[in-house]
Amino acid sequence: ASRSAAPSYRPTTRTPATKRYRDLTVSTAATTAPSLPTRSPLIAWGARVVWAATALTGAVAVDQSLDGADPAARIIVPALWWVLVAATLLALVVPSPTGLTAVRLATPLTVALAVATLLAGADTAWGAGFLVASLGAVGTFLSADFASVMVQGSAYGSEQRFPLRAPVAVLVPMVVSWIAWASCTVAGVALLARSSWVVGIVLAVVSVAIGVALFPRYQRLARRWLVIVPAGVVLHDSLVLGETLMVQRPEVARVGLAPADTEAADLSGPAAGHLIEVVLRDMTLAVFPASSEHPQGRAIHLQSYLVAPSRPGRALRAMAAARLPVG
Repeated sequence: ASRSAAPSYRPTTRTPATKRYRDLTVSTAATTAPSLPTRSPLIAWGARVVWAATALTGAVAVDQSLDGADPAARIIVPALWWVLVAATLLALVVPSPTGLTAVRLATPLTVALAVATLLAGADTAWGAGFLVASLGAVGTFLSADFASVMVQGSAYGSEQRFPLRAPVAVLVPMVVSWIAWASCTVAGVALLARSSWVVGIVLAVVSVAIGVALFPRYQRLARRWLVIVPAGVVLHDSLVLGETLMVQRPEVARVGLAPADTEAADLSGPAAGHLIEVVLRDMTLAVFPASSEHPQGRAIHLQSYLVAPSRPGRALRAMAAARLPVG
């Protein structure tokens, strides 16, 4: 059987998961194989180019839309725009999971801002160019290939990270919470542009408070990876697991696309789409986070599990290149 439930899990004094993960990553095992590149220079530079186009067209469109506005508004709104531009550019130059979270939260606001500049009287050519560029930036930043580039940026050793798809259960709360935050942000900026200082500042403060509360939750989604390391396979997912699941290379019996009738333990969330099944030679322990029903966490024994990389085919090719038993 793939599962054998245990009532609870109590942390022990064994080596911390983070240190064991690093030890596994930097292992110089003789079985180390050449790795497939997961960072694409084309995606990285494409993201920077499309963001540069967004920054340029946005600066002109915002300036035109503020024609006749209060002098203070003509200073505050462009300043906020350039803060967003600079922060996003920094994230693109220094790829990291934190940067991925930041750009995915903030850059969709540019689409609403582009529409607002058109409605506020910006030149049609510049406003339309801003809208097209912002849509291109959002499409690029939300892509799975861009996520791979960003999370690989902070990798250590010779590990290869493959981002995981978000569980279906969290998608609706993610969208609703983002809409609430974005609405406060856009409304606050619009009111500041119209010199409605009191309400604008209140909405700006609310926007910052919501953003501070949401960022760590979104950050957990950006730090979910299937990782190939020289010594084996690692599932790094604090949303689903209470401890990182690490499997040594000799323990892996087979890896492949999951069949419809699989009995493997679902560690994907669950997530939609094609899943990868990792079959082990012996039983191992997987630990789930603490909950109201299991305040000390819950552990199960499993011999196979399911995981949902955003690019399952690419993950399987990388595993095959790393000489893991794919089939």
